[in-house]
Amino acid sequence: MKNLKTIFKALIIFIFVSACTENNNLDFLQTIPLPSNISAAYNLTQDNSGVVTITPTADGAISFDLHLGDATTTPQKVVQGKSFTHTYLEGTYDVKIVAYNAVGKTAEISQPLVVSFKAPENLVVTIENDAAISKQVNITATADFAATYDFYSGEQNVTQPVVSGNIGDVINYQYKEAGTYDVKIVAKGSAIQTTEYIASFEVTAILAPIESVATPASRNDQDVISIFSDAYTDITGVDYYPNWGQQTQYNLFDLNGDKMLQYSNLNYQGIDFSGNVQDASTMETLHIDVWTADATEIKIFPISSSSPEYFVTKALVANQWNSFEISLTDFTDQGLVISDLKQFKFEGAGTIFIDNLYFYKAPSAASVLTGTWKVAPEAGSLKVGPSKGSGEWYSIDAAGVAQRACFFDDEYIFGADSSFQNSLGASTWLEGWQGASPDSCGTPVAPHDGSTAATFVHDVTTNKLTLNGLGAYLGLPKVYNAGELPNITVPNSVTYDITLSNNNTVMEVSIETGSGVFWTYKLIKDAAVVASPVVGTWKVAAEPGALRVGPAAGSGEWFAIDAAGVTERACYFDDTYVFDANGNFENKLGADTWVEGWQAGSDACNTPVAPHDGSNAATFEFDATAGTIKLNGKGAYLGLPKVNNTNELTDPAAAPDSITYNVTLSNNNTEMEVIIEVGSGTFWTYKLVKQ
Repeated sequence: MKNLKTIFKALIIFIFVSACTENNNLDFLQTIPLPSNISAAYNLTQDNSGVVTITPTADGAISFDLHLGDATTTPQKVVQGKSFTHTYLEGTYDVKIVAYNAVGKTAEISQPLVVSFKAPENLVVTIENDAAISKQVNITATADFAATYDFYSGEQNVTQPVVSGNIGDVINYQYKEAGTYDVKIVAKGSAIQTTEYIASFEVTAILAPIESVATPASRNDQDVISIFSDAYTDITGVDYYPNWGQQTQYNLFDLNGDKMLQYSNLNYQGIDFSGNVQDASTMETLHIDVWTADATEIKIFPISSSSPEYFVTKALVANQWNSFEISLTDFTDQGLVISDLKQFKFEGAGTIFIDNLYFYKAPSAASVLTGTWKVAPEAGSLKVGPSKGSGEWYSIDAAGVAQRACFFDDEYIFGADSSFQNSLGASTWLEGWQGASPDSCGTPVAPHDGSTAATFVHDVTTNKLTLNGLGAYLGLPKVYNAGELPNITVPNSVTYDITLSNNNTVMEVSIETGSGVFWTYKLIKDAAVVASPVVGTWKVAAEPGALRVGPAAGSGEWFAIDAAGVTERACYFDDTYVFDANGNFENKLGADTWVEGWQAGSDACNTPVAPHDGSNAATFEFDATAGTIKLNGKGAYLGLPKVNNTNELTDPAAAPDSITYNVTLSNNNTEMEVIIEVGSGTFWTYKLVKQ
């Protein structure tokens, strides 16, 4: 028989060369992963003959060698999806399965096989409800002289057995309905006789989810009304056990450190805070996370004291967290008054868990931390000792700074939206607990590689900084509040004491790992953005033609402001567009600006209208190569607030979260031509001048 691995390797190379005659690099073949999850299913003929059918499986495999474990010396070739049948004498064998991938690389396991003509003995069975998946049971059976076992679920009108497995392996099965069933496990070997286990078992309809939903975005307390969430400060006077004579039962859970509410037989009220009525009229969005095993939808009612009930319906996916961001306009457009909310009502059929129920609005102000930070590349910027700020036990020296250049270029990025990211590039400093030997520069290791979404909360009163997100860190990834890795489990958050200085461009970071061990880091804000030529304050030039629109970039064919328009709109031409060195952007409009009809104005000077009033935090990204400026933040704009990349606004609430402009700088970077196409061949052009 020809060697299958050679045939397949030759075939894949031939196909590639035929399809890509201009590229002879076959290095990609070496990146094909090794086979994984290798196993073999046994099927023993129950007639004392010793006939066994072996079916090997593996992820990423195309063929197998079966080493039968008896006197047979030649391995048997089996293609993925096929089986091999062999006759064994009575005995215990180690069957080795060697799996080949498409380029002939192998991985292997050994798996025991018992061939006995005795009936199985000492049958021990374990049946458990799964901790995460509703109505799923996990079964394990062990027995002497057995090779496989079958599970009979006890359900009516279901083909039995419902699942089988090798003796000792865990198998699982998900029922359609919860309830108590008469289950049976049959242990089998090569003997005609089998051994059975029969019992009654209760299958549960729901169990608590094993993991809470991902950490919510961090926001300032003034931007949130939290009804129920560990991420924010909850309002007081909330009742989860109302005892209003309804059939629904309410139970409070503390699951993996996260507060939960469980509702069974969901059909009426949910949460009462009538003793602390809330005004949510300044909020914009309702956030709610819902987990269920059996509900298909949930109706959500925020209940007002002065209006009828209005609801929003959301479809639910079972056995996972459903995270919803619901615009309050979904309720207020129906007529709900949200200035005097007192209850939440939920309707549906089934059982749900709720976490992170809160109202929120856009951030009221960007954090002073917003920007990119690095550990200062200087002696003493990384140290540890018995007290805060001490370097008694260790303090990095100049040689260490030079050796760890891959560490000192790591970036710690604080976003204006309270996001946080470790940006480490292709290489960072790795220690022994991360698999490095010796400590050296290497590829970042998860979860400390910036791959997990993270957020930050900066308490300016206590000078504490908390990072939320598995693997997010400042300074050294091993250092946490409860100890140092690998002696602890990586937590989902870490809190530092910080002190800012030098106009908020230097940050001293301290953290106690317990037992009087203090690490201290010196971070500096990255000044790279300072070199950006757009940093500074700009205005639209107060001259004819500074504001124009037409069918091509730079054109004023359809409209170009004239001298009279410049005079009439003096309140507009004094508006400023501020790009700061930390990457923040702000529209500063003063007490009045030009307000158009779509903003509920009358094309005249008037009070700025949200969100185009500079009240929302915003950032900018300047790409000198592409010649673009991207503004991030709802309501941030250059030139005219109505103009964006998709259309011209007719409703302020429809403002996009970001806008990208094409820009050309001139006159020693003191003048900026800004062009934006709104679609369908409409181009607006603005001339800005630096102040």
